[in-house]
Amino acid sequence: MCIALLTTAHPEYPFILLNNRDEFLTRPTAKAAFWPSPNEHVLGGRDLQRPEQGTWLGLTKQGRLACLTNFRESGAQIYGTKSRGGLPKAFLTLTPDSAKSSEEFARHMVEDVGVSDVGGFSLVFGKLTKKDLCAGEGKGLAIISNRTENASATTWICSKPGEIQGLSNSHFGDRTWPKVVEGEKRLQNTIEEHVAAGSNKQDLLNALFEILSLDTLPRRKHGQDWETYVYQLRNSIFIPRIGGKEVSNSSADEIAAADESLTAKADSGVYGTQKQTVILVDKDGMATYVERTLYDKHGHATDNDAQQYEFEIEGWSD
Repeated sequence: MCIALLTTAHPEYPFILLNNRDEFLTRPTAKAAFWPSPNEHVLGGRDLQRPEQGTWLGLTKQGRLACLTNFRESGAQIYGTKSRGGLPKAFLTLTPDSAKSSEEFARHMVEDVGVSDVGGFSLVFGKLTKKDLCAGEGKGLAIISNRTENASATTWICSKPGEIQGLSNSHFGDRTWPKVVEGEKRLQNTIEEHVAAGSNKQDLLNALFEILSLDTLPRRKHGQDWETYVYQLRNSIFIPRIGGKEVSNSSADEIAAADESLTAKADSGVYGTQKQTVILVDKDGMATYVERTLYDKHGHATDNDAQQYEFEIEGWSD
């Protein structure tokens, strides 16, 4: 039940990304940090449960960004033969001096590697540059999914100032998810209020995390069946911890899909918003990356467990 909100609408911060990662709370996960060699140019969390140690979100010192959301296709198997977390990892771990463009990466992944056997996903990726974000002179960020048949079908967003885009556990452009529509609206309002007030960066960060913490999920009624209740998860940006026998017998994909029909047995544990991340990039290419970890490895709530990194994007003005 993850959500990603992206915008180029703030005059001082031409790129902003908000992300909630919703998962089983005890799923082994590394906090956001610069990765071990030879990928020390990559900043992000890592999924430690699978041997690939992929990621859902990351940013490199050179401005390469990748953000993944998963979803379950109706009638499809839960897990593909490839790790979805390996998709953003493949883009982020391109060598720092790689000249491979987003278009070339999309073509390689869709037409050479193949993505139809990965499971349902949407991958947002691209290189953050002043030319794209401030001047609108580039293509922006690409979106491919398991439904992308060829590179020419790649969707492009954040190619000019003024955009606000959101996606969750469905294909990009699905407006039937209230959390996406509400998230975009609140992000627009937050930007307008911050600009009007002339507030500082910390005030903006606090306001953006407030959006990610918006909990509008109705509490489960006594006797309400799980299949009916899980459909409500598409209404709330933040997912409080939910658990019990029904969760233990459901996969993360099934819960994320907010599907009224749950059939498979998979991981066990309590589910909810596990991590929250905000990325800001200002007009000078200074990136601020803040990740909040809400639960420890045992699924216990944490207090003020945050990682914050700041660095200047290399090649921002090229």
